[in-house]
This record gives sequence, C-alpha cells and structure tokens, in this order.
Amino acid sequence: MTFDSIKLEVFKHRFAAIAEEMGAVLQKASYSPNIKERRDFSCALFDAPGQMIAQAAHIPVHLGSMPLSVKAAIQDFPELQAGDVIIVNDPYRGGTHLPDITLVSPVFIEASELFGFVASRAHHSDVGGMAPGSMPVAREIYQEGVIIPPIKLISVGELNQGVFDLLLANVRTPEERAGDLWAQIAANHRGERRLQEMVTEFGADEVNRYMAEMLRYTEQMTRRLLANLPDGTYSFSDVMDDDGLTPTPVKISATITIQKDSAQVDFSASDPQANGSINAVYAITLSAVYYVFRCLLGLDVPNNDGCLVPIEVIAPEGCVVNAVHPGPVAGGNVETSQRITDVLLGALAQAAPERIPAASQGTMNNVTIGGQTGGGSFAYYETIGGGMGALPNQPGPSAVHSHMTNTLNTPAEAMEYAYPLRVLRYEIRADSGGTGEFRGGNGIRRDVEVLVDSQVTLLTERRNRGPYGLNGGQPGQVGKNVVLRADEEISLPGKGSFDLHAGDILSLQTPGGGGYGQSNDD
Repeated sequence: MTFDSIKLEVFKHRFAAIAEEMGAVLQKASYSPNIKERRDFSCALFDAPGQMIAQAAHIPVHLGSMPLSVKAAIQDFPELQAGDVIIVNDPYRGGTHLPDITLVSPVFIEASELFGFVASRAHHSDVGGMAPGSMPVAREIYQEGVIIPPIKLISVGELNQGVFDLLLANVRTPEERAGDLWAQIAANHRGERRLQEMVTEFGADEVNRYMAEMLRYTEQMTRRLLANLPDGTYSFSDVMDDDGLTPTPVKISATITIQKDSAQVDFSASDPQANGSINAVYAITLSAVYYVFRCLLGLDVPNNDGCLVPIEVIAPEGCVVNAVHPGPVAGGNVETSQRITDVLLGALAQAAPERIPAASQGTMNNVTIGGQTGGGSFAYYETIGGGMGALPNQPGPSAVHSHMTNTLNTPAEAMEYAYPLRVLRYEIRADSGGTGEFRGGNGIRRDVEVLVDSQVTLLTERRNRGPYGLNGGQPGQVGKNVVLRADEEISLPGKGSFDLHAGDILSLQTPGGGGYGQSNDD
C-alpha cells in the first residue's frame, strides 16, 4: 500500500497537535505551580492496542513508560466504555514513581467502537507518604505515598466519589490535588474530542492506516540510524553516589551491541537494586533507552512506539534498573534515569564520537519543602537545572534542565506567592563547567529562605563525582547542598530529610557539565 508523503506529514502534525493541545488545557486548568509553572506533565495519543502514536514535546522520562500504563489499564479493564477514565500511579504497573499520576481515557467513535486512547501524566506535589512532597529516602514503596493500581476514577461519565475521596484523604494538600486531577480530566476530554473530530473528517479507516504508517515510519528511520552506526559492541559504566541509606556507590553498566539495523542494550552488569529509593523500574529504563536513540534521530521523526521496535532491552529483574516490588523508587524516575542516560551516551560515544556530548549535570536536584502555615499544609517540589555537557564543536549551555527532564523552573514570584518561601539568590554558578577545548555549561546556585519551620527532603546526585568529560575534557564540578543558619554553614548530604527552622536558608549549588576535548591550557 502506498502513502501520500505530504498527507503523512499532515497526519504527523495533527496527531502531535492533539497531544500539545491536551497539554495546554492541563497547564491552564491546573492548580499547582509544579504543573502550571514548571509544566511537569506529559500528554500522549494511543491506538486501540495501546501503542503510542504521538507524544507532545513534554517530559522525556515519560516517553517509554506511558504506554505501559495504558497497557496496564487495558489488561485490568478489557471492557471499557465511553466516558470511563482509569487512574494509575503504581510504578510496577507502568508508572515511574508515585507522584506521577496517569489518567487513561478510551476514545470511542459512535459510542460503541473503541478507536484508541488518550492519556495524561502529571507530577503531583504530594501524594502522601513519610515526607512532604512524597520524594523520601525510603526503604519500601509503602513509605513513599499512596499506591494507585489501575482503577476507574470515572465510570461512564460518573465520578467514583469514593475513590476520589480516598485519594484526597491520603495527601497533605487535597484541594490542590483535586484541582490538578480535574485539570487532567479536562485534558483527556479535549484529546478525546479532537481525535473523534479527526475520525469524522477523514474516516476511521484512513486515520487507522496513518497511525500504523506513523509507527512503521519511525521504525524505518530508527533502523536507518542503526544501520549508519558501525557494527560492534560498546560498553560503559558509571555510578550513583549512593542510595541515601549507605555511602556505597551503585553501579549502572550498559553494553550496546549494534548489528546492521538493530541494537541490543544489556544492563546485566548493573548492581542489584538498592535498599534506598534510587531504584528504577523497567518503564524508566525503557524511557531512557528511547530518549537516547530518539535524540540521534532528529526532530522530524515522530515520537511513537516505532522507535523501540529494532531495539532489544535486557534488564534482569531485581537489578537497580529493573527493580521488583516492594523496592522504593522515588529517586529512580528523577536521578537513576539521568545516570542511565549518561551510561548509554558514554557507550554510544565510542560508536559515534562526533555526535555525543560530554556528560551533563546528571541529576535533577530534587528538593521538596513542606510544613504547616495558618492556611494548612503546604508542599513545594522543584527540580533545579545545571550545566549541560560540552559538544564536540561547542560549549555546553549553562543553567538548563537536560536529558530526562524537560521542565521549566518555578519563577520566584510564583514560588513566593504560593509558599512561605523567599528566594534570596538565583544565579549561574561560575566556572563549575569542566574545562576542555569546549567547556561544559555552568550549574546554578539557588538560595531559598524558609519563613516557617519546615521539613526539606533532597534527592540529588553528582555530589561525590563530577559529570565526565569526553576526549580529554575534564569533569564538571560536583554539586553542593548547604544550610545557612545565622553565621553557620551546615553541609548536607546528597539525599535525606532534614528539619529547617524559620529563617534558615537552603542553598542548592548544582553540578556543571563535563568538558569536551583537550584544553590548550591543560
């Protein structure tokens, strides 16, 4: 069957536009600064079997994992009806970590024929657990928050009030959570309507054909990429600083074997899963693999499941990149995903040195602050940018989010309006990028004063070992976590929960990126 290349391009953008419009609705309707300002969410479109057809340019760590949530919903509810909405956050059922709540909605045409699905995933600033913000250094997943298996939040258009009330009773900020969930529901409704309009305009058979062609096209482009890389086996290892409970580094190792137009990515040499909450579930590892190869494909190739067809991912159960229940996973999504990316890029730098940058900051610098005010509980969550690795032909950008996160920062004005916090210092951390022919980007320093007694939780990395340089470039500087209390400077570890007093200043100083090439000064 032949396809019109111009029409294929039109469909590619129409599918992507549905996901983008869903994201716009979610952002505008949301309550929390984390979603409204930082845009910590993703929206995507799926066919009837649950294959991802398009995802908006939102969060890379959601790329490979959202389809697993959709497939979990299909498995548990094979007889879905129009007006149903499934809610799920269980990392062992396609989720990433508990704050990421996914809503899955079936899309029916003529009220009886299942045509596909739309889904939205948003990071909720608190879902219960042992620490405000639900990102603790835990020993088991039960300490991290409320676990939601696939369950109907809405059944045939009617809210399951019992489920809704149960969720809100287990979080510190129920009004904010309710607002964000309703925003996700609105986003899914918009996606349903737009896909139904496409079917009305072009016909179900035509839209289905182009969905299938989009998957085939992305697979074909991925195979072409792999065929243009030299056949061979490329290995690389790096470590997480620690798991937050012991100082022992945790190794992640990948061996990429490229043969003709296919690849195998094997994580078998990685360490067993950790006691602390840095474990990544398989969905996260899949997302990191997807992201790295997707970056090499270029911008014109659609985001869909076709990318992973030529790539086999081996991650033995019980290792740190394929954790098993009830291992804690809060940091796996945000920190281990970054190190998996570093390892994959380090391996591919041997195959395509002219295309791979040095290591970026390698952490999302997660900080949650929570406590009580006169108006009730508050829970603030933020990831802070840093330096990006230098490229083979230019320096790395400074003070940006890189790789598995694509969020913005919370503006100081929004942060101070919503929380009892005050931003005292927000600047580029000079000379923190690694030296080389091209220097790594610089990190960030952000100093925040807490105005009430609070509990802070940090999940940060690259505090012991800087991001690696390539081809003779030097590593970026490590990050630092500090509390400034009166005239005292208190160093904090990379991971843990700590009590702050009103007037204390939390100073997060993020890593710089690695340098590329030998510097003339070295």
